[in-house]
Amino acid sequence: MICWGRVIAFTLLALSCLIVDESLRPVTYATKLPSEVLDFNGDSGNNASCNTNFRGKRWAILIAGSNGYQNYRHQADVCHAYQILKKGGLKDENIIAFMYDDIASDEDNFRPGVIINKPNGDDVYKGVPKDYTGQHVNVNNFYAVILGNKSALTGGSGKVVDSGPNDHIFIYYTDHGGPGVLVMPNGEYAYANDLNNVLKKKHAAKAYKSMVFYLESCESGSIFEGLLPDNLDIYATTASNATEDSFATYCPDEPGAPEVEYNTCLGDLYSISWLEDSDKHYLRKETLQKQYEAVQRRTEKGDGFSHQGSHVKQYGDKKLSNECLYFYMGTNPANDNDTSVEYGSSPSTLRVVNQRDATLLHFWHKYRKAPVGTHEKLEAQKQLQDEISLRKHVDFSINHIGELLFGNGSSSKVLETIRPSGQPIVDDWNCFKMLVSTYEKYCGSLSKYGTQYLRAIANMCNAGVTMEQMVTTSTQTCS
Repeated sequence: MICWGRVIAFTLLALSCLIVDESLRPVTYATKLPSEVLDFNGDSGNNASCNTNFRGKRWAILIAGSNGYQNYRHQADVCHAYQILKKGGLKDENIIAFMYDDIASDEDNFRPGVIINKPNGDDVYKGVPKDYTGQHVNVNNFYAVILGNKSALTGGSGKVVDSGPNDHIFIYYTDHGGPGVLVMPNGEYAYANDLNNVLKKKHAAKAYKSMVFYLESCESGSIFEGLLPDNLDIYATTASNATEDSFATYCPDEPGAPEVEYNTCLGDLYSISWLEDSDKHYLRKETLQKQYEAVQRRTEKGDGFSHQGSHVKQYGDKKLSNECLYFYMGTNPANDNDTSVEYGSSPSTLRVVNQRDATLLHFWHKYRKAPVGTHEKLEAQKQLQDEISLRKHVDFSINHIGELLFGNGSSSKVLETIRPSGQPIVDDWNCFKMLVSTYEKYCGSLSKYGTQYLRAIANMCNAGVTMEQMVTTSTQTCS
């Protein structure tokens, strides 16, 4: 039987111990700059250690694919990324932001109108463009923006990546995910094959010179594994490999943090690793490879105590990793005198929480802090119980469907199969999508937690399961 043991193991005592006591070394943020920044075409880079002699435009797509205060960290990551790009010289017309935009005004936010990405951090929400918010944060708009296809948009600002053959594109996506998918707050999942096909189409249109894709989600390596060729002038890094979860950080009870701000995690480990690295370095000198190595060390080390962390991976055209970050992010003039040699100097020890458990942690802390006997306490208790019940339902239903399809003795072997490195999780993506939608029709949403079971559903396709069989077993299990 497939079982990660999360529901059984998550007693309230375990919830309170999800994070371990390790202190942080302070991180110094770059000073704020005047609104005037260097024009991209006029930069000269006299002290650069890598080539910055090029022309064109920088474009950036920033997307937080979640909503809800329990997922605060994803929108905080995106807002922080915007501040880096803005200080680096990118114009708002070339930065396209997707975020549900429900965090700053959420009733749980003790600093209304403010979003932070680290304990006692600066406001990163100020000035962020509201290009695609609420229901307009969906996969169709995401693909239309990449392709520069305004006619395919539904709502939003109408901004797209209207790039040319000399331009450089940076895409940063942070959210929940699972094998082969990225989650959106509205509508369908972003399936790995569809996303890679969009990238191939953008390349075929000769609409960029090079592209960099940073991806934060559980099993994020599965989005590119066996799918992203090395001849598209696209370089990608992911928070985890194709088979493991990624981690949230700056979570409740962080040392030195005001308690009222901590019912939720403020950042993600991979994300804050590259964001804080970019904050403090002169990006004309730092290559993508240097940043990858620094982020890899910090993310793999995790909390330094329980050794929870994930394996940051590279995909696509790895030769592009020799380019400067400056090509994609510009550089903050306040860091011009940066002489750092060691790029792994970020805080070495952070508390971390599994991405899929951060929601449970949020509800537990909300319940624990609510005054006894109040409506707030009862509501928090219901949210916690509902989350645990949902997890139990998904655990049971997937396991039971597997047993009906393959028998008690063979189910785990089939559903837990991991394909060799270099292969995508499934051969028939239409079958995969069909079985996912069939399960959700009869058994309800997989939820952020349940996306871990998408490999099991992919393996059903790989084993030849038909839609009719999925309908029959799902109906038996969930009716």
